[in-house]
Amino acid sequence: MVGAEAPVAEGQEQRAGTRVLELLAVPLNGMIVLALGQGPLRQAELRRELGNPAETTLRGHLARLEELGAIQRRVRVGGPQFAKSELTGRGVDLLIATRALEGWLSRAPDEPIRLGTVQAKGAVKALVGGWDSMLLRALAAKQLTLTQLDRLIGAFSYPALERRLSAMRATGLVEATAGSGGTPYRVTRWTRLGVGPIVAAAFFERLHMEEAAPLSPIDVEAAFLLATPISPLPVEADGVCSLAAETDNGAGRGRGRRAGVEVTVDRGRIVSCITRLSGEARNFAVGPALDWFEALIHRRPEQLQVGGDVRLPNSLVHGIHEQLFDPARFLI
Repeated sequence: MVGAEAPVAEGQEQRAGTRVLELLAVPLNGMIVLALGQGPLRQAELRRELGNPAETTLRGHLARLEELGAIQRRVRVGGPQFAKSELTGRGVDLLIATRALEGWLSRAPDEPIRLGTVQAKGAVKALVGGWDSMLLRALAAKQLTLTQLDRLIGAFSYPALERRLSAMRATGLVEATAGSGGTPYRVTRWTRLGVGPIVAAAFFERLHMEEAAPLSPIDVEAAFLLATPISPLPVEADGVCSLAAETDNGAGRGRGRRAGVEVTVDRGRIVSCITRLSGEARNFAVGPALDWFEALIHRRPEQLQVGGDVRLPNSLVHGIHEQLFDPARFLI
């Protein structure tokens, strides 16, 4: 059993992580970050690495990334002068999100999708559309028809939800199932894996983009509901465990509203994941949102407050990290 009754949508135009995902979905942006992740390059070298795009096009993309503070140009001192572009510290954080997105695209259901292609842009647009509209939050809880989704999500019109759902279905993010009184839809495994780039993108936004959308309790619930059920666990993992993040509208480390899931595990198998946080679970992992980002992306459960039989919450954190961020699972 996964999830709980889906919430009515909040009136928020853009959700955490979507600004960075939209930036990386633009052809060349993500490819530039990946190329410079190998080391500094002169513009001619970078052009060759990217397949020789037009110089004016490349300059425009470089200017956007420089404006973001992700790359900088250094002029060689002494001898023949030339400039090289390189990632800044902020750019290294953007590289994490770029690699997470590249890894997710490589696991597309039909065949690997390469970052920087038109197909990649369409897949990311569909993922962002589902995340922003809270279709992903609703469908993470249970299968629903379009009519049911329209009743639950009040911030978007029926036609707007239908367009987003159609795009998600066309790109393999949702699939239709048999049902009476309408066609129920459910998220695919690839959609659940999409939590990886969403989390990495939201982490970058919280660190470096002052006007980025705050991480809301509904975002936290959606991420846990999607990612936790597919996380691999050792057979000795057993019991009930709460996973909870404290959200706020600031830097992410303050003590604010708590949101998350209660997970029931039976000998390494997740049998339920629900949004109820009753406080009765003896085993738990809790912490501010920014600490959760670090715990999941970098496999650092020590960032969190862990209690009870610590093997269970640690196994869940390790399992989510392995499923979403372990490069060994990526195909590209």
